[in-house]
Amino acid sequence: MNNRKTVNRKALLCVFLASVCFSTGGLFIKLVPWNPLAINGARNLVGAAAIGIYILITKHRIMVSRQVIVGAVSMIGVTTLFTIANKLTTAANAIVLQFTAPVFVILLMALIYGAKPRRADVITCFAVLTGVCLFFVDGIQAGNWLGNLIALLSGVFYAGVFMMNAGEKADALSSCFLGQLTAGILFSPLCAVESDFSLPVIAAVLALGIIQVGGAYILFSEGIKYTPPVTASLITGMEPIMNPLWVAIFYGERISALSLVGSVIVIGSIVTYNVWMAKNGA
Repeated sequence: MNNRKTVNRKALLCVFLASVCFSTGGLFIKLVPWNPLAINGARNLVGAAAIGIYILITKHRIMVSRQVIVGAVSMIGVTTLFTIANKLTTAANAIVLQFTAPVFVILLMALIYGAKPRRADVITCFAVLTGVCLFFVDGIQAGNWLGNLIALLSGVFYAGVFMMNAGEKADALSSCFLGQLTAGILFSPLCAVESDFSLPVIAAVLALGIIQVGGAYILFSEGIKYTPPVTASLITGMEPIMNPLWVAIFYGERISALSLVGSVIVIGSIVTYNVWMAKNGA
């Protein structure tokens, strides 16, 4: 029993540290003046190299199965769409709308595994969608509605990432590696048309690959082994708070009042849901 608790605590710590690494994405993406697809290609190529080294050191066997491929596609989708969204809307909007992933986890678990939504699930989904509506009202006014839509779509793929370890033939680390390697191969050639390869830009790209993608997903894939999908998606609740904070401090970007209200509703609803799950042993 004690060993089981220790393993779970380590798993939760890994997921939390992963969220800290993830939270640096908004800032580093803003600091790189490249096409978002070029940024995504470069960071995924570096991230795949980091994960590849980790796989060699740990002698982890790469698996290929339907679940692994679905996880890899989810990885490609979430990293690509999140990068594009960060260039079209504020970092705060992009990360909070991506943070709607738990709602999509609930829906996908119901559709794929037949897990019937509980009353708390339905209430949480309604509350989160209410907050999301505020983002789109604000987006229409500010002219960044497309970025908000892409960010929301990234939440769908992010839900798939949280489910990477669901199923007997699933393997989160294999999905991460294959997804990042594929995205890197597909999009990194676009770096050839960029002109700014100054030291700060290259440093930001390397940080994205090593910390925000490679290191984060190594921690995440290890933590998700012993953490349920919904719980893992909720533990990362620090990310939508820290992400815009880094951008505000080091880049000077601010969030609008309407988006701030939407953020409070989305994050508050999901954190409340997490507390409810913990109290009820769900």
